[in-house]
Amino acid sequence: MDGIGIGFYDLQPVASTINTLAGALYKVFSASADKAREEMREACFDYLSLGGAFSEGPISLLSGLNPHPISLVLHFFAVAIYGVGRLLLPFPSPTRIWTGARLISGASGIIFPIIRAEGVRQMFFPATMPAYYRAPPVD
Repeated sequence: MDGIGIGFYDLQPVASTINTLAGALYKVFSASADKAREEMREACFDYLSLGGAFSEGPISLLSGLNPHPISLVLHFFAVAIYGVGRLLLPFPSPTRIWTGARLISGASGIIFPIIRAEGVRQMFFPATMPAYYRAPPVD
């Protein structure tokens, strides 16, 4: 490579983050009769409709402008916690608390296997990957 443009391996963290986000969204929005999954879908729409940093972060992840996977995980769990908050307000009930616990458990069950499949080290610590997986230094 002549140093001009973007090398293939420069795109791997971006592609990995986008693949992880796409996989998580697919699982969240796939058909399910589970009340916790339905609550997660509604929380996702409401979270994005808040605007500002709530929608800017996920959109920048999806567009590839922010390839930081930690941002993906933080926003994913922010949506889950937002969903739990929606369930518990104004008055929590045992049923709502149980649904909230299943929502957090379901969110963990969605994101962690996807991250493991993409490679924890590759996503969160790309500098520790062997040199043949990384881009050559720019002069």
